[in-house]
Amino acid sequence: MKDIKDMAENNDDSFGIEVILLEGGKTAPCCPHGPTLLFEKVSKGGETGRRFYACSACRDRKDCSFFQWEDDKVSEVRLLAREAENRSKRPPISHQTYCTRFRKFDSLPLDQKTFCRDCQTLLLPGEREAHSSHQCIGVTAAQLRRPSMLLCPLDNKKSNAQYLFTDRSAHFLLDTLAGLGYRKVLCVGTPRLQELIKLRNLEQKHEPMKSLLLDIDFRYAQFYSQDEFCHYNMFNHHFFGGEASSAVLQAFLKECDKEKVVMVADPPFGGLVKPLANSFSLISQTWRKLQSSESSNADMPMMWIFPYFFEPRIRECLPSLTMLDYQVDYDNHPLYKHGKTGRKQSPVRLFTNICPKDVVLPKEEGYRFCSVCQRYVLSLNKHCAKCNVCPSKDGREWKHCSACEKCVKPSWKHCQTCGRCALPDHPCGQSEGKEGCFICGSLLHKRKACPRRDISRIRSHRSNTKKTGKNVPQHSVSKGKAKRKSGAARRAKKMAAQSV
Repeated sequence: MKDIKDMAENNDDSFGIEVILLEGGKTAPCCPHGPTLLFEKVSKGGETGRRFYACSACRDRKDCSFFQWEDDKVSEVRLLAREAENRSKRPPISHQTYCTRFRKFDSLPLDQKTFCRDCQTLLLPGEREAHSSHQCIGVTAAQLRRPSMLLCPLDNKKSNAQYLFTDRSAHFLLDTLAGLGYRKVLCVGTPRLQELIKLRNLEQKHEPMKSLLLDIDFRYAQFYSQDEFCHYNMFNHHFFGGEASSAVLQAFLKECDKEKVVMVADPPFGGLVKPLANSFSLISQTWRKLQSSESSNADMPMMWIFPYFFEPRIRECLPSLTMLDYQVDYDNHPLYKHGKTGRKQSPVRLFTNICPKDVVLPKEEGYRFCSVCQRYVLSLNKHCAKCNVCPSKDGREWKHCSACEKCVKPSWKHCQTCGRCALPDHPCGQSEGKEGCFICGSLLHKRKACPRRDISRIRSHRSNTKKTGKNVPQHSVSKGKAKRKSGAARRAKKMAAQSV
C-alpha cells in the first residue's frame, strides 16, 4: 500500500483532516498506543475523503506504522500479527514489579544506589555488571524524589517530546490550588507538579495533598506506587493497565472527607484539541458520577495548559473554560521560557473552569486585577472601554481599531484594501482565515451544521469507490510541527506567526 505521507504530499487540493469520535459502542482497532483514532479528510470543496484509522499518539509512520481503512476487512492472520506486535511493544517489566524493585532500591546504602542513564533504569546490585559499559551514576534521596530531573526528557518531536514546568510555574500552580482548598490533584501529563506535591507533604507544614499522575511515559512507574501513577494515553483515554488502572482513577476521583479534586492537564502542544477535550470530558463524567447529588450537574474543576492561539478551538470543544493571562514556562523548551534563549512572553496559558477572579496571579510578576472584567490580567493588558474587555492575548498592549470595531495587536495596521487589520507586509486580497462552511461557503455555520452535508458525503463516497487509496492525508496528533499540516494546524501556525 502506498505510504500515507506520499499520498498527502501528492494531494495538492487537500485542506485538512478531522477526527471522528466513535459513538454507539463502536470500537477502534488498536496499535501499541491503544485504540487508534478515526480520521477523515475534508477538502476545500467540502467533500470528505475515505476514512482511516491511525495512531493517536504518533503522527510519523516511522514511530507507529499502524494504518487501516475504516471499511477494510482485516483477516484473522493480520489480526493475530497485529496483536503480537502490540504485545512486543509493551513494557518488559510490570508496574507491580517496578514497585517491588523500588522498595529494594530505596533500602540500599547510598553508595549502592545506581541509575543507568543509557537504559534510564534504577539498578539493583546484581544488575550492575550487565551495564558496565553504560553511563551509570549514583542516586541521592533528593533525586529519587525528583524523577523528572533524573530521567532524560523524551525529545522525539513527532511522537512524545516532553517539556517540563519550571519550578516557578509549578509552584504557582500548586500554591494556587492549595489556596483554593483542593486536596486531590489529578496530574495528567504533569510530572513536575506531582513531584512538588509529594515534596510539600514531606515538609509537614501544610495540610496533606494527594496526587495521581496519568502519563504515557512508563518510566515513571519505577518511582511511584500503583496508587500514584497510571500508564495513560490522553489522546484516546486509554489505560494500559486496563480495569485495574481505571479503578485507581475512580477511587482517586471520589471526594471523601470533603477532599476536593481538581485536574491539571499539560498535553503536547501539537495535539489535536478534539480528542483531548473528549478524554478530559470522560474524566469529568466519571468524577460527576462519583459525587453527591449536589454535584451531579457540575463539571470537574480543571486547568488545561495550552498555547493561547488555540483558545477558539478549546472554547468550541469545552465552552466552560476561560483563558487566563498567566504565562506558563518550561525548563527544557527553546522558546516557551523566560531568559536569553526564550521569548519575553511565553504563549502558553491556563484554560480553566474555576472562577477567574479566584485564581490570583502574582503581582510581583506583573499581573493586576481588573475590577471590570473581574479577573487578573497582565499589567500591559489595558481595559478597552469600547470593547469592554481586557483584549490582549499575547501579553502586549493591544490598540483599538475604530474601523474594525475591535482591539488588535500593536504590530497590526488597518488595510483599506482588505478592510481589516493585519501585519504591514501581509498579502492583500487574501481572507483572514474565516472559511466558514467548507461545503456551501456560508459564514453563518460550519461544515458540521451544513444542511447539504449528507449530499456532500454521498457524492464523496461515490467518488471514493472509484478512486480507492487516494487523498489520504498524514495525521498530526502529537508534539512538534508536521511536515504536512491539517488546515487547523496551519491556521494555528499562522496565528502564532502573527503574534510577533
